[in-house]
Amino acid sequence: MNRKSFTLTAAALALLVGTLAGCVATGTPTPPPPSSSSGSATGPGAVLPVAADPIVNPSTTAGLSIAAAAVEDNVDPATKKAISDRLQVTLANSTSAPLTNVEIYYEMTDVTTKQSEGYYMALDGVTVPAHGETTVYFDNESAAGHFPENKFSLYRSSVNEVDFTIEASADGVAIATGTATKGAGTGEQAD
Repeated sequence: MNRKSFTLTAAALALLVGTLAGCVATGTPTPPPPSSSSGSATGPGAVLPVAADPIVNPSTTAGLSIAAAAVEDNVDPATKKAISDRLQVTLANSTSAPLTNVEIYYEMTDVTTKQSEGYYMALDGVTVPAHGETTVYFDNESAAGHFPENKFSLYRSSVNEVDFTIEASADGVAIATGTATKGAGTGEQAD
């Protein structure tokens, strides 16, 4: 092996070892690069867990609330018809001004194994109208108000009950919180 081949092989091995080191399962997710956790995923399944809740919002002014949250037995708020299971969050604004720079952090916990995963997303393009509501979905669909999800998450893979805690933030108002629960079992169940 010549010197140039050896150098390239050593560089490739170092890159592989560094990549594999980030894949070791320790029970605590390795934080992804900022672009991976901000909702700018390149495709379905590209959303990765974050190590900690990145939302920083010191406001104590009331105005934002989570009016509803569901992860099963979902209903389209416009048509009132059943839709497939997904994380669905309805945000309500009780102020006289639209709320912008909306972001969400949600954590899911398997109640049996106690394993948990947290996900963060800046909801680019979402505004909660004054004295109104906006519903957002985490389902890998491409329509307005729909955002990527990790198709390999505990929500999609665990056969146990999975509890969600949800935190929403917007400029000028206090953080809102909500919860949702997926019952035991996997996959869509008949409603």
